[in-house]
Amino acid sequence: MNDVYEKTYQYYLSQFDTIDFKSLEANLGVLLKDDGVVIPLFKKPYRISAEGVIAPDGNRPALYISIVLFKYLYMCPDIRPHKRQWASFKDLKDSGPLTTYFANDIERPVAARFSGKKEDLETAGQKLGGYPADLESAYDLAICFDALPRVPILVLFNDADDEFPPACSFLFETCAEKYLDPECLTMIAGYLVERLKRAEG
Repeated sequence: MNDVYEKTYQYYLSQFDTIDFKSLEANLGVLLKDDGVVIPLFKKPYRISAEGVIAPDGNRPALYISIVLFKYLYMCPDIRPHKRQWASFKDLKDSGPLTTYFANDIERPVAARFSGKKEDLETAGQKLGGYPADLESAYDLAICFDALPRVPILVLFNDADDEFPPACSFLFETCAEKYLDPECLTMIAGYLVERLKRAEG
């Protein structure tokens, strides 16, 4: 898989000079700087140029993170879509082949990890820049993350009770499919899961 990611990374890097930078700031919420682009990923600045992707610590990030960032640039829509309602991953375009994986490897591990520990999930989320979702919700916890400037993730969590096991859902705005493909949405959600686990300790 790393070989595939490396080839994909090198291909995207070779295409960097073909990007039309004019619409990036307005449509993607990124910052044009010198000969590159700065993209906030979970509010941390990542710099992309023809030389490669640089993480906030000055090193190259994991290959899958670089691919997500490149994809975000290359899928830039000509016109910024209006925000729409939240949707589950399975309701997004072309997500079908990954829906089982998303449920089993993204959502259920969070539910299991934080069962009986709702406050720990809330605290871990706040450490990562999460903030209370602005919506009416019957869930025990609804927290939103700015994964990318135009791709927020809403995490809904219900703790276990006498009748039901713990449950967790990751939602995206319906326009997320304009900015990232299902594979990249899955990768960025997986990245959030790993960071939540580390933040919880």
